[in-house]
Amino acid sequence: MAEQALKIHAKNRGKLATLVTTPVASKEDLALIYTPGVAAVSLAIAKNKSREFKYTIKGHTVGIITDGSAVLGLGNIGPQAALPVMEGKAALFKIFANLDAFPICLDTQDPAEIIKAVKYLAPVFGGINLEDISAPRCFAIEEALQDLGIPVMHDDQHGTAVVVLAGLLNAAKVAGKKMANLKVVINGAGAAGNGVTKMLAGKVADIIVLDSQGILCSKRADLDPYKQQLLKITNKQDLAGNLATAVAGADVFIGVSKPNLLFPEHIVTMNQKPIIFALANPTPEIMPDVAKKAGAFIVATGRSDFPNQINNSLAFPGVFKGALAKRATRITQKMKTAAAQAIADLVKKPSPTEIIPGPFTPDLVNAVATAVADNT
Repeated sequence: MAEQALKIHAKNRGKLATLVTTPVASKEDLALIYTPGVAAVSLAIAKNKSREFKYTIKGHTVGIITDGSAVLGLGNIGPQAALPVMEGKAALFKIFANLDAFPICLDTQDPAEIIKAVKYLAPVFGGINLEDISAPRCFAIEEALQDLGIPVMHDDQHGTAVVVLAGLLNAAKVAGKKMANLKVVINGAGAAGNGVTKMLAGKVADIIVLDSQGILCSKRADLDPYKQQLLKITNKQDLAGNLATAVAGADVFIGVSKPNLLFPEHIVTMNQKPIIFALANPTPEIMPDVAKKAGAFIVATGRSDFPNQINNSLAFPGVFKGALAKRATRITQKMKTAAAQAIADLVKKPSPTEIIPGPFTPDLVNAVATAVADNT
């Protein structure tokens, strides 16, 4: 597959090109789309800036912003190497939501400079998708851009969280468990772990979050401010220890961390009908066959070659389509929760091997967009 991917990218020199939507076949056409005709459009917008949504690309355009610091599972590979991934993201926006997205790879990893750059670029876009920016810098960057006047979402956090919630709603239903009674373990306190924790908080009985040093608890003196925030909404019993301590008696394991961290001996200590979301890519925290053999009732991964793929591509096209349709200024928790429910509802008869729809499910994007728009 690697060789094929290199060939197709070389053949087409990437995946994107611009398209002129207004025919230009004569001097008269040129006069309308450029000088002198375009001056009337500029003057109209100068008098009322909101008219840019009527006369320009702004209303259907998303800026995909990265610094290349946390690209896929490849790590800090830089803005040039991040470009093919951002092009792919832009392609998904177009294919699934018919939104025009531009990949913008910034040659800085200074949060203040990234914030400044996005603010300077904002007049072009109806929304900003922050992508593949490492934690904890990504949290401060997203927070600083919430008053930009257009929706700004870090997809690694919130897109992932929306799809995890959607999958968990159906998994709980299939397992005969109530969401409000679930004890959930989230292994990973980075961008995805942060987003998933905040999405599930208040919807389940308790959440225990772990980073590479163990359970987030009051005995830890090494927690940064963002992990301290997570601690306020998790670990009601203030447990300390490692993953083995966390998963004992748990209903759900959600891995957004590293390969091969969950073992069969962990699963056998969990509650009846354990639900395993092993989302590390490309190698999950535990392989599905191993988890099933150990007693897992439902297993989901981030991979397309196993059942129950939890992938943020199910969420972000519809979320932005709905937000842009209503000219939302932010993407709220209410909008994200509605998006998750819409995704879950598309699986009419959920089963252990089908708790989540696929990216080509008919009406997926429209269902999510409608849910987001109705909750704006």
